[in-house]
Amino acid sequence: MAHSKARVTDGKVTYPPGVKEISDKISKEEMVRRLKMVVKTFMDMDQDSEEEKELYLNLALHLASDFFLKHPDKDVRLLVACCLADIFRIYAPEAPYTSPDKLKDIFMFITRQLKGLEDTKSAQFNRYFYLLENIAWVKSYNICFELEDSNEIFTQLYRTLFQVINNGHNQKVHMHMVDLMSSIICEGDTVSQELLDTVLVNLVPAHKNLNKQAYDLAKALLKRTAQAIEPYITNFFNQVLMLGKTSVSDLSEHVFDLILELYNIDSHLLLSVLPQLEFKLKSNDNDERLQVVKLLAKMFGAKDSELAAQNKPLWQCYLGRFNDIHVPIRLECVKFASHCLMNHPDLAKDLTEFLRVRSHDPEEAIRHDVIVSIVTAAKKDLSLVNDALLNFVKERTLDKRWRVRKEAMMGLASIYRKYSLQGEGGREASKQISWIKDKLLHIYYQNSIDDRLLVERVFAQYMVPHNLETTERMKCLYYLYATLDTNAVKALNEMWKCQNLLRHHVKDLLDLIKKPKVTLTEAQNKKTFNSVSIGNLPDPGKAQDFVKKLAQVLDDDERIRDQLETLVSPSCSCKQAEVCVRDITKKLGSPKQPSNPFLEMVKFLLERIAPVHIDTESISALIKQVNKSIDGTADDEEEGVPTEEAIRAGLELLKVLSFTHPVSFHSAETFESLLGCLKMDDEKVAEAALQIFKNTGSKMEESFPHIKSVLLPVLQAKAKRGPPRQAKYAIHCINTMFTNRDTHFAQIFEPLHKGLDPANLEQLITPLTTLGHLAQLAPEQFAAPLKSLVANFIVKDLLMNDRVPGKKTTKLWVPDDEVSPETLAKIQGIKLMVRWLLGVKNNQSKSGNSTLRMLTAILHSDGDLTEQGRMGKPDMSRLRLAAACALLKLAQEPCYHEIITLEQYQLCALVINDECYQVRQCFSQKLHRGLCRLRLPLEYMAVFALCAKDPVKERRAHARQCLVKNVNIRREYLKQHAAISDKLFSLLPEYVVPYTIHLLAHDPDYVKVQDIEQLKEIKEALWFVLEIIMAKNENNSHAFIRKMVENIKQTKDAQSSSDPKTNEKLYTVCDVAMHIIMSKSTTYSLESPKDPVLPSCFFTKPDKNFSNTKNYLPPEMKSFFTPGKPKSANVLGAVNKPLSSAGKPIQSKASRMETASNDDPSSNPGSPQRSKTRHDSTEMDHSENEDISLKRADRSPSALVSYLFRLLQDIEKPRGRKRGVTSSDDQDSKPKRGRKKAAANTTAAAESEEQWDEDNRPEDEQNSPPKKGRRGRPPKSATPSQDTPAKGKRGRKKAAPPPEDEEEEEEEEEKVDEEAEEEDEEEDDRSSENLELKPKAGSTESAESTPQKRRGRPPKSAQPPAKKPV
Repeated sequence: MAHSKARVTDGKVTYPPGVKEISDKISKEEMVRRLKMVVKTFMDMDQDSEEEKELYLNLALHLASDFFLKHPDKDVRLLVACCLADIFRIYAPEAPYTSPDKLKDIFMFITRQLKGLEDTKSAQFNRYFYLLENIAWVKSYNICFELEDSNEIFTQLYRTLFQVINNGHNQKVHMHMVDLMSSIICEGDTVSQELLDTVLVNLVPAHKNLNKQAYDLAKALLKRTAQAIEPYITNFFNQVLMLGKTSVSDLSEHVFDLILELYNIDSHLLLSVLPQLEFKLKSNDNDERLQVVKLLAKMFGAKDSELAAQNKPLWQCYLGRFNDIHVPIRLECVKFASHCLMNHPDLAKDLTEFLRVRSHDPEEAIRHDVIVSIVTAAKKDLSLVNDALLNFVKERTLDKRWRVRKEAMMGLASIYRKYSLQGEGGREASKQISWIKDKLLHIYYQNSIDDRLLVERVFAQYMVPHNLETTERMKCLYYLYATLDTNAVKALNEMWKCQNLLRHHVKDLLDLIKKPKVTLTEAQNKKTFNSVSIGNLPDPGKAQDFVKKLAQVLDDDERIRDQLETLVSPSCSCKQAEVCVRDITKKLGSPKQPSNPFLEMVKFLLERIAPVHIDTESISALIKQVNKSIDGTADDEEEGVPTEEAIRAGLELLKVLSFTHPVSFHSAETFESLLGCLKMDDEKVAEAALQIFKNTGSKMEESFPHIKSVLLPVLQAKAKRGPPRQAKYAIHCINTMFTNRDTHFAQIFEPLHKGLDPANLEQLITPLTTLGHLAQLAPEQFAAPLKSLVANFIVKDLLMNDRVPGKKTTKLWVPDDEVSPETLAKIQGIKLMVRWLLGVKNNQSKSGNSTLRMLTAILHSDGDLTEQGRMGKPDMSRLRLAAACALLKLAQEPCYHEIITLEQYQLCALVINDECYQVRQCFSQKLHRGLCRLRLPLEYMAVFALCAKDPVKERRAHARQCLVKNVNIRREYLKQHAAISDKLFSLLPEYVVPYTIHLLAHDPDYVKVQDIEQLKEIKEALWFVLEIIMAKNENNSHAFIRKMVENIKQTKDAQSSSDPKTNEKLYTVCDVAMHIIMSKSTTYSLESPKDPVLPSCFFTKPDKNFSNTKNYLPPEMKSFFTPGKPKSANVLGAVNKPLSSAGKPIQSKASRMETASNDDPSSNPGSPQRSKTRHDSTEMDHSENEDISLKRADRSPSALVSYLFRLLQDIEKPRGRKRGVTSSDDQDSKPKRGRKKAAANTTAAAESEEQWDEDNRPEDEQNSPPKKGRRGRPPKSATPSQDTPAKGKRGRKKAAPPPEDEEEEEEEEEKVDEEAEEEDEEEDDRSSENLELKPKAGSTESAESTPQKRRGRPPKSAQPPAKKPV
């Protein structure tokens, strides 16, 4: 180098051969030409050319002069840069330049020339590439390590390369850049923060999106230099994260983005950084925690991430943020769950518990996103989510917020369609989510109209897509129906009925529009508008305005009106419906108004009324599918449905559709298929076919005469000799289909009537069934023979005789197939009597009184009418149930309700506490149905108060739900019928309180007026009713109830007004009620909104001169009244037995709901009254006295039979009012229920004209429990060990546990009252079937009914009850 310096001092520059001096005196073009030759020379030289190196050393120094480095021409600068690059290559490892400043100038000059790489289409690009390649290969920049300004040089180089890289560069350019930069990092002593920032800034999302190639270059560089650069990266994050020195870098604000990018590039870059994140997750700064959570969500959720496995403490710390106090953090964690489930199924177990907690988060958005996360993963692959996660979605379908419920329902629906309907996951996946279809339909029981509308939409789009081809659609519906659970089937049936009812309402609206406006009243318009809007459309506040606007549109636009008429027409096909919906929507839509609330309401309405599933073609396809199953050619097994279940479900489906879409069955092909089913040996198939004919055959005689001629003989044969249920439907088919039904009825009645033979009991059941329905449908046609039949055959020969001894058993209930033929015949005899009365609908012949006394006698005798002891306990239970249900039937008819005495009503009420569990269960279901239809008077709702003492929790819960539903039905009915204020007394739920008080005052358990234990039971029974009534304090109802109770204390008990002890009981119960009201309400003391009306048949008129302010409760009783608000009643209660049939119409007859008032009509004209009270009516006196006589009559078999014969003579002719005189000497030596019963002198009972005044009975007899009262309430401490009572007496013993899945029997048909009656009859026939269910798994009690401890007094025997043998 000393020689070189000398040469430089000499100043002589040697140029390659042919190259003249290069100076500022030549032109630019000449300079470029000469420089190209120099470049060529240096390119050809190598490091071993020592002579040439020495020769051109001055040239090398000359080229580094400022003249060239600062030359204005870019071509000159490029050629000089290429020369300099080669010079560094040739003279390596020692450069010919020793001045640090000169080296800096040279490398900064070369760096500037590298910018030329940006334009890949430039003519000089190859020279730029050569420059890059040369310095990268030689690692020329490494010379700068010794320079003080090396960081500036390297930083400028890095910036230049990141700036010029673009998508026009090939892989070689990319590679040389990485080589050049990596050598600086790997071989240098340090990496400055500025240089590090130059690399990392390209990873920041904003820069990354602007220059993807720069990002890729930085990514490649970091991968190449991971080990060398990691300490400097760690130091950077330490400074920012741990020490908070954000000023060390401009990238401090992007620190979390950088961590994510670096982790994705190479996790080893963050080995020392990740533990710092665990610390940051616990920061007190919400925003900082949120940023870390967002970062880790991406890191843990990345597809190939192993961070959770590699850093378990960090994973556990992150999971803890699911419970963070800051809402956005919890929300971010929940959103992350979706990616984690999809990319890392192995972590699902860790996430499950945290998602469970978040699914109950108080924030709506978080609950919503939990659903979205789970559903998103499930839709990608069902195996990614476990059953627990799906259950979280299931739970949210009942969320309090509509947005959450909707997301859950739609999520489940989409999962069901993908894996069950489309079968994407195979049979296992379909089986895993088989519960979804049931759950979605269960939501139809919810009160919200939004929920029900969404269920209908989900059914039409996801469960049975309406756009499927007809055959495929019906196959889908067929197998869906076959696999639904009982509640889901009821919900689906209810959905079809609600849609059908709404179609009728819309049709009424169309009819209203067609009428001249002058003939319409405001009340007519309002009633029609309300029927369409209330309960059928969302947003009730706007629904009425919508209906008015729709009516106006229909009035103005005839085309829309015609299309809507087509849509609601029974003959509308599915294709027609789709066209009409599309046209109406298009006509009402407006592109200028994308958000149109009116159009949205129209869409909701059209969705509900459009028959998109069922038409004539569909019914035909469905029947063919059923026939395939019957023939064994269907794919039942492949669909996972046993053939028998498929057939049964298909027939049930056809029955429901025959009610909601009867016109769709009107085709010869359909009727011929049904006729074929009718001739099959399978009873269920034939029975279903008969029901369908009954529902759809009204026009068969004129439209399908060839079917009629074949069908009639079959129906007649079924009515005479078929199974009882088929005989029943055969009669109804004839009644529906044929105009000359009287002739056909006569042809059936005569031979059956003459052929009745009590000796052949098994052959009696079908004839009695047929005759009973004939008696109901044509009572006038067979008036005379029916009277004789009831009096002589039913009563004398059948009910009054026990021909076959019953089986001796301690069981109180047996399956249907074990019930004796004699008992079945007696039950049909009772039903025949009741059906005859329901057909006659008047009591002119006093047959109603006689029948009521007969039914009362059955209840008094525990079902053993003759009391000869020949009947078995299960048979007695069946007859008690039949008698009680018959009383409920008669009570639904006004003419018979008004002759039912208070004693008969109370005795009937006691059946809800029968010792047999199945009797209690079935009776409460019958009671509930009658009340739900508003057929039974309001006083019968009070009967549910007696359920408070039922020993079985499920029965108490079920009774409570029945009360809740009945209260809701009445309140909803009053809202929809505001004009019937005069019927408030028979509808307003609060009016059940007086009936409840009166019933409890006459409770046989209530013996000692001041007994604390008995009063506690009274309190529980009152609260059982009041808790539900007082749950809503609408219109200050608490004050109204208080006023009602106060008014009762100013009256006397009308049942025994002169008996002081009876009245004292009444007042004591009133005080119990008053204390409950005062302890549970804060508004009871306000002014009552109106003066209550009390029923005159239960209470005397208030005495204005009498002021009863006495407190009848013992002082120690006050401690049992705990203050607190009544719980809000929810129809879907603790036992998960949905009783609510959402959207069900309330059909009633006002006359059936009228009850007498004890106020003068003039004082309250709106209060309905009975025409005759039980105290003024001759008929009342007659029946009441006869009933009392019966109770006191001698119970010996001969005397009882003789007495009953006498009682029933008034079926043939009316008899005078005779009171039986009791004889104290003629008492039965065989007391019943621990009480001796006075025997009546039968002759005196028949002839005596004296009045038997109940008020004159001895006090102890008045206060004792009624004789033979059927009570089934054991103490709540009853245990299953006490199974068998002491021999001889039946009382209230231990009740059996409830069968599994006890279900509310919902009414299937409410088209008209007659159809409702018919449906109830059908359920009568099936009542015991529904009770033959297995006990719950793990139950400690026997499934069979066992005796229960008698009510009100200890058993006669002092010995403990014998235990049931094992």
